[in-house]
Parts: sequence; C-alpha cells; structure tokens
Amino acid sequence: MLSARQHFPGLFDKVFLDAACVSLAPRPAVEAIEKFLDLAMVCPLDSSTHHHIFMDEMRAAARPAAARLINAHPDEIALVESTTHGLTLAAASIPLERGDRVLISDLEFLEVALPWVQRKKDGIEIEVVPNQNGEARVEDFAARITPRTRVIAISTVQWNNGYRADLEALSKLCREHGIRLVVDAIQQLGAVPLDVRRIPVDILACGGHKWLNAPFGCGFLYVRRAAFSQLQPPLAGYLSIQDPPGGWGEYFQTPNITPLGDYQLVNTARRFETGGTANYPGAVGLAASLNLIDKLGQHEIAEHIVALTDQLLTGLDSLPVKVVTPRAPENRSGIITFSAGSAEENVRLVRRLEKNKILVSVRYTSNVGGVRVSCHFYNSAEDIAALLAALKSFI
Repeated sequence: MLSARQHFPGLFDKVFLDAACVSLAPRPAVEAIEKFLDLAMVCPLDSSTHHHIFMDEMRAAARPAAARLINAHPDEIALVESTTHGLTLAAASIPLERGDRVLISDLEFLEVALPWVQRKKDGIEIEVVPNQNGEARVEDFAARITPRTRVIAISTVQWNNGYRADLEALSKLCREHGIRLVVDAIQQLGAVPLDVRRIPVDILACGGHKWLNAPFGCGFLYVRRAAFSQLQPPLAGYLSIQDPPGGWGEYFQTPNITPLGDYQLVNTARRFETGGTANYPGAVGLAASLNLIDKLGQHEIAEHIVALTDQLLTGLDSLPVKVVTPRAPENRSGIITFSAGSAEENVRLVRRLEKNKILVSVRYTSNVGGVRVSCHFYNSAEDIAALLAALKSFI
C-alpha cells in the first residue's frame, strides 16, 4: 500500500491516524472535482439543458462505484449527503405504529439514535442494549426482542472503540424474527469489506468523509431491492420519478404539461434521494475515491490494516496503557483505542501528540473509549512506529 501514499499529499508533513474522524482527500478525487468545476464554469455543451443532464450523468457514476464496494446492484444505491441523511431517511421510510420498538446499543454514536428519537412522538419505543466489556453482543439483542420489536439499528463498527459487530449473526437473528436491520457502516467501509449479498441487511448508510476518503458532503444509502415496495420515501423530487418519454429535456419544452400528474416513483433506490439538484462535486469526488479503493483491492487493504493494527497492539502492550478495543480478530477493524488513565489525561496526551504533528482523537460513549487511533491503507509501519515512539516518551 506504499504506492497509495503518493495520492495523499496531506501525509507529507504529518502522521495522520484519524480517518475515523475525517479522512484526507486523495489527489484523484480532488482532480476529478477540479475537472467538474471547469465544466461548470464554461458550459461546453450546446445548451444549458444538455449541460444539466450531463452533470446529472457525472453524479450518477457514484452509484455503481458504491455498489461495487458492497457487492450490491447499482439500482439499490441512492446518493445522500451523509450517514446522518441516510439514517434519517431510513427511520422516516419504515412504516411503524404506536408501541413498535427499536433496539440500539449503548455504544452508538448519537446519530444512530436521533432519527428514532424523532419518532418517539409517534409512540415509537426505543430500548438501549447495554454493552458487555465494550462489545455489542448479538445475544444481548436477542434477549430483548419482543413481538413488537420492528427494527435493530446498529453501527457495523463502533466509533469509540472499533468493535466490529457480528453482522452475519445479527442479520440471521433479524430474518428469523421479521425485524428490519438498519446499519451505519461509515466506520467499516473502505477498511473492512462488507458483502450485502452474503450478509443481508435492509438499509445501510455510509458517508464518504471517513474511510472512503471523500470529505465532500456525499455518501450513499443502500436499500435492499425487496424492501422498495414496503418503504415510503419521505421526499419527492422530479428526478425521483420515472423519466417522461423523450427525457426531461424534451418534456420541459412541451406546452401542455401541468404540475399535477399521475407520477410514478422509479423502482430503484434513487426514489430515496432528494430528487432535485444535488451535490454534484461531492458525488464526483466520492466516485473517484471509491474507484481508488477498488483499484487497490478491498482485501489487500484489509490485510494491510490488520498488519498495522497488529503492530500497534504489540507496541501498546509494552507501554503502561490499557487497550480498550476488543482483540478477537473477527471483531477488529481499523480502529484501536487505548487509555493512558482518565479522560483528562487522554486529552492531554493527544494535545502533546498534535504538537508533534501526530493526529489521533479522544472519543467516549457510555464510559467506553479513550485515545482512538485509525489505521488506514495510506498509513505505513513507519507511522505506527512514530506514534509508539512518541507515546513512549510522553507516558
């Protein structure tokens, strides 16, 4: 993965180990956006209508790129602004009745909970499943299922300690009980492969600004095709409905059109998008970043990250710190969290690292967390060695 570093000039003057916060943009993504902006500046096509349609097509290239990432069909991908946007669409789309229940873990980033909190006014009940030693265990979810449980919402990788859930077992549990599985995959995708054909989920949301290295305000929403007819998209725009004969360019020139009609939503996940003019540069950048991940190879990326996290864990074991991240290989991700003592001590430690141009974070939920280190494909063994050397001198 050393060749990947050339695409990230932001690495030249620092040790950047914080993709779990917001990642660096690779040069191909920035260049793709620059090319788009050049087109937007001059309108090189024969008409502004065709120019608009061409921009729509450039944005659409992000859908198949996202589909390849998770082995989905492009028709199952909607482009959204962020994980927050995607999870909010999910919560608003699933039909629920008063007394229906949603299960979440107490390790979650608050955005996993907020869309369901919004639905409490409709009588929806939320139960928080306690973690066990920093793990969100499937058996603890299973023990809390009732006949009114309708949704399990979970992050595939927890943001505070990097715990990767047993999504396969959770998927099986949900299918057995007829429960919707809604996942936040932003801390996994780009670092650890996920195949939605092998592990079915109903809805998956992933922003682009972390491990996908696309900090441009664009991500994607996966909606399982079988669920299309059972969900009610909360938004409606003209690009969410079926194209008229001849396309929109021809349609808008037709004298007798009216604003009211028997409109039919497209039978793809695009029906969950805003349906209007969207974040074109963000989608162009996202597609370029996804193509870079595809070129490098997801399994090769995962192997590289495992080697880096192994190196980090070995080094941490020689220091007077506590490793917070569960160590079982099947629950590992690109995040390793450790604690040098109290939260205040961890914050002071991170500030000292920042002064030495080593970037990591401090994160906590439900008293689980500490200093969070993100090991991505553009990182090297030298990055980990530099971090460990600094920790040895500071602690």
